[in-house]
Amino acid sequence: MTLTLTPLQGFPLVQPGDSLSSLILKALPANQLTLRDGDILVLAQKIVSKSEGRLVNLTTVTPSPKARELAAVSGKDARFVELVLRESSEVLRVRPGTIIVEHRNGFVCANAGIDHSNVRGEDGAPEDWVLLLPEDSDASADRIRTELEQAINTRLGVLVIDSHGRAWRNGTVGISIGMSGLPGLVDLRGEPDLFGFHLQVTQVGTADELAAAASLVMGQASEGTPVVHVRGFPYTLRDGQLNELIRPRDMDMFR
Repeated sequence: MTLTLTPLQGFPLVQPGDSLSSLILKALPANQLTLRDGDILVLAQKIVSKSEGRLVNLTTVTPSPKARELAAVSGKDARFVELVLRESSEVLRVRPGTIIVEHRNGFVCANAGIDHSNVRGEDGAPEDWVLLLPEDSDASADRIRTELEQAINTRLGVLVIDSHGRAWRNGTVGISIGMSGLPGLVDLRGEPDLFGFHLQVTQVGTADELAAAASLVMGQASEGTPVVHVRGFPYTLRDGQLNELIRPRDMDMFR
């Protein structure tokens, strides 16, 4: 098996309203790539959010009493905390520097995924601008995939990824927050191992494995390569959704 991940060089800075599918189709030839059946495109959350206009200027935000209360504990700007509350279904932990929440889309993350890095609005102070996650990353991935497939008549997968921490390890890792056309989870229960033992519990988080691999070549800072082309994905493409990867609350050992 050979899995090839190629970051698209020369990808332009994305602005609100930009068509990501059009930008991808323009970038592929410059990177000597042609899409084939079974290829996957991995997109950084930031370009999806920017294209969808998810930029917010903190000067337009009025914090609620709850936001001011959590800001005092976390040491964060109360306006930022207000956005975190709006984007979350539940606050799970608050510590200096971090607010752990369940995002409205179901996953647990820090600060509702709201970010300052590599974000700049049209005017005002750069430090006042933040970027929210897409409203529905599955829907975003599905729209981009549909546009690409219609343009080139090729069966593809699209994965939207972000960098998240983990409850049991240090360091951020690329994970999937939205997908279309590829499995989030592959169930290997019942499959034989090398010695004929049939697997009992193994389910592979394939979308997250691919997200981590793509994040390695995508970079985290000033690389400017927010799209990664993937060829050789070792599992059959199918319609998949983020909720495959969300552990039910009654099975969540950290809450």
